[in-house]
Amino acid sequence: MDDCLFCKIIAKEIPSDIVYEGSQAVGFKDINPKAKHHILIVPRRHIESILTMVEDDQQLMGHLIWDAKKIAEELGLEGYQLKFHVGRRGGQEIDHVHLHLLSA
Repeated sequence: MDDCLFCKIIAKEIPSDIVYEGSQAVGFKDINPKAKHHILIVPRRHIESILTMVEDDQQLMGHLIWDAKKIAEELGLEGYQLKFHVGRRGGQEIDHVHLHLLSA
């Protein structure tokens, strides 16, 4: 998507503090962290929201969780939260699926 902030970060058109780059997702620090460690894990393929997912997106969504586990291990986190915001009423601010990894 041409106007998607996260697509621009993935394409490195906008600077970001990237902490992880995998084949299917990118992880970068949230610019407004809600915890000491607040990483957004974003699929390289644009999916607007969980609300707009299709059945073929299941494997990619599982991959985001796997990547979150790898990032947490690299950061040495022993406990953390994983969180999706779904739709505006669910707190989603950017129209690109993303998984929040949060830890104190």
